[in-house]
Amino acid sequence: MNPAVPTTEAEHFYARALEHLVGSGVPFMVGGAYAMREYAGIFRWTKDLDVFCKAEDYPCILQVLAEAGCTTEITDTTWLVKGFCGDLLVDVIFNSGNGLCPVDESWLERAPRANVLGYMAKLVPPEEMIWSKVYIQERERFDGADVLHIIRQQGARLDWQRLLARLDSDWEVLLAHLVNFRFAYPSERDVVPRWLMEELLSRVDRQLNTRPPTARICRGPLLSRTQYEADITGWGYQDVRPLRLRGVHGQEERERGETPHRRARRPARSRDVERDVPRAAGRHLREG
Repeated sequence: MNPAVPTTEAEHFYARALEHLVGSGVPFMVGGAYAMREYAGIFRWTKDLDVFCKAEDYPCILQVLAEAGCTTEITDTTWLVKGFCGDLLVDVIFNSGNGLCPVDESWLERAPRANVLGYMAKLVPPEEMIWSKVYIQERERFDGADVLHIIRQQGARLDWQRLLARLDSDWEVLLAHLVNFRFAYPSERDVVPRWLMEELLSRVDRQLNTRPPTARICRGPLLSRTQYEADITGWGYQDVRPLRLRGVHGQEERERGETPHRRARRPARSRDVERDVPRAAGRHLREG
């Protein structure tokens, strides 16, 4: 079997789920493998359909999936619920696993439409896909290649100012991926705007001229749930996740020695220019 092509059974299941979701009128977006096809031209087999929605809408989506014949499960009330049909499933996602990327109305407002299995559906915007994927750095799963593939295909059209604002005080995570991009694709490095690299490197320069935080904090758990357990339980580092979940990450961390950064400047962009996301895999995209 071609690993890039889902089985007929899986395609039928996903199509039936999309038919019910589209017909329900509940706002949602498709992410995961199907969005990667559109944004990066990456085709791969998947046993799940990733559906994104606002947290307040997930009960309605679970009800729709139940009416479509799925067994449903509330997996984690902070970010994930599921609909099952045998070993196939629909992941309904309304936040990232680390709690930093909640789905809000702006995702839906900016989401382009695409034909997914015969149904016009909104896709998770590419900026939000990158935002959520940069944090996935588990031992068994690292989404860095997905990030680089999206940048390679969509970089010239990404709203980089928006992405930088999304990362906020975690701008170093973005910089790390951009450095990897320059390594992986030296001939394509100019798709990342010069102003962005200069801004991020200027922040590093300012850090080099200030003292590091005095508190022993570890932000590693924001990247991996398990790989920094020794740091927290045995080496005396403070886990920043509780602070982040209370929404005080920027202030708390800057009080520990981080230098507040200025808003980055970029070339003016007309608000009247319609956003154009190119086709990566031959499918038509249009604004939703």
